[in-house]
Amino acid sequence: MRVNSIALDGFRNYEGFQADFSPEVNIICGENAQGKTNLLESIDYLSGSKSHRTRKDQELIGFGRDLASIRAEIVSRDRDFRVEIDLNRSGRRKILVNQVKLKKTSELSGYLRTVLFCPEDLSLIREGDAERRRFLDRSISQLRPKYADAIAQYNRLLEHKTRILRDWGEKPGLLDVLDEFGDALARSGAVVIHYRAHFIRKLHVISREIQADFSGGREELTLRYETVKTVTDPFAPPAKLYPQLLEHQERHRRAELSSRLCLSGPHKDNLAAEIGGTPARQFASQGQTRTVALSLKLAERELHREDTGQWPVLLLDDVLSELDKKRQEFVLERIRGGQVFITGCEIPETRREETKLFVIEKGALAPGFCVLPEKELPGENSG
Repeated sequence: MRVNSIALDGFRNYEGFQADFSPEVNIICGENAQGKTNLLESIDYLSGSKSHRTRKDQELIGFGRDLASIRAEIVSRDRDFRVEIDLNRSGRRKILVNQVKLKKTSELSGYLRTVLFCPEDLSLIREGDAERRRFLDRSISQLRPKYADAIAQYNRLLEHKTRILRDWGEKPGLLDVLDEFGDALARSGAVVIHYRAHFIRKLHVISREIQADFSGGREELTLRYETVKTVTDPFAPPAKLYPQLLEHQERHRRAELSSRLCLSGPHKDNLAAEIGGTPARQFASQGQTRTVALSLKLAERELHREDTGQWPVLLLDDVLSELDKKRQEFVLERIRGGQVFITGCEIPETRREETKLFVIEKGALAPGFCVLPEKELPGENSG
């Protein structure tokens, strides 16, 4: 998979921008607040019509603009595709692939997959459960479009149930539909748990190997899925998980009515990480937590390769500058293969057969961007 070219009009701070990319490494340099992350955000948006920085499409549209567009030429499964995305401040977005309108935005992942690694991800292990759930949702949605539909439906139902619990004291009649929403929530929640369990099991196998390589065999990483306590086997088919979720809801019914909060369901799930049997969130050093976050992201990338036979497009957003030299070398060595985009204020020491440099100034290409000369990768033997 790769993005051959992109054209942006009204997307964030880009007006009339166009660029052709290398199939290997693309380095995007520039001072802060010039638009480097915005460019990566537009590429990432092509894989699922979602931003890692906002939930509102309106925020992707440039100041003073009502419309924005992304046009991209991509290659996937040895075929060429043209993706066209139109964003409207007052209406719904429109997405076309080879001039055919998509019925669901989740279909985009069938054409392009991306793995984004940004500085915030380095604290993925230290952050609360919600950050790790977002990581799971983003990753699984690309791998399994049915999961994207299920989690979207679950979140809509959760919002409805939350409003019922919040307002039932003033509007007792809302309790008449509480069980209906609870039942639907359990059905979609069962699908969410099923997919998460299988994804985490695969992620554990690959990330454990990466963590061992990273630490020279000194550290053993374990990932554990923490979900609803009445679920005895999260790998079971959703039909078996559904009644177990209903049971958990019933146990928490009084507490939910009292607190006016939805306390039962996979929106409380957690991805727990341990190093040598010790919880990483509480006891790992800062260097270890960064290494675990790196292992998770690199494992995610390899899962995409395993699933499709193609590397996803890798987006490294100003992350190398946050790493020490050893971790930089490890990441750069591990990401050989596939198309890569790297942003930063400085040019990293990286080498591929085709490496292209883009200097961004105020949402535009600076004059005279060029193809970089070959450079030796840190730690690589020149002989």
